[in-house]
Amino acid sequence: MTISVVLADDQELVRSGFAMILDAQPDITVVAEAGDGAAAVEAVRAHRPDVALLDIQMPGLDGIAATRAICADTGTKVVILTTFDRDDYVYSALHAGASGFLLKDVRRDDLVHAVRVARAGESLLAPIVTRRLIDDVVRRGVHPPAPPAGLGELTAREREVLVLLGRGLPNSEIAAALVVSGHTVKTHVSNVLSKLGLRDRVQAVICAYESGLIRPGSAQSK
Repeated sequence: MTISVVLADDQELVRSGFAMILDAQPDITVVAEAGDGAAAVEAVRAHRPDVALLDIQMPGLDGIAATRAICADTGTKVVILTTFDRDDYVYSALHAGASGFLLKDVRRDDLVHAVRVARAGESLLAPIVTRRLIDDVVRRGVHPPAPPAGLGELTAREREVLVLLGRGLPNSEIAAALVVSGHTVKTHVSNVLSKLGLRDRVQAVICAYESGLIRPGSAQSK
């Protein structure tokens, strides 16, 4: 199955370079390009691509605002691209609904991999990004007064899966930790996301920490 992509960056050379890399793949097609956030949102609404790659700094509507608009009314997965390795960008982009965060100096193979991973609904949080997210949650003291809606509906096993998701474990490691099959893990992950109203695994990571289900800096869960 071909993965459709909308690519948005206000620098034409950068945009063209990424487009050439992606279009060279047999399973990826860039269906539209945009030079600003507003055009990116319109392109996504028109083409309904699987993945949108958005620069975080664009004229008019920036990448974070565009991500928020795209995630509000489409099923498109958003991957943020930037030259700025800053914690506030990571946090804001993920909370806007982005499925991943990559620096523009990403290697060719990693860019292609990111598109495929985002399309599959997997996490694009590298360990260093996960650590920064956790550190930011701690620094901001972001802990809602009540558990998120649906948390009480999770079974004991689904709660375990959410904790392991919060620690950034892939399905294979979750399966090993719980001594179950990969298929069973996929089912549990799907149930967790559905019951909590989460778009993807990235939001599950945020939910696990912000709900206090995991204590940052500790391997223990509550």
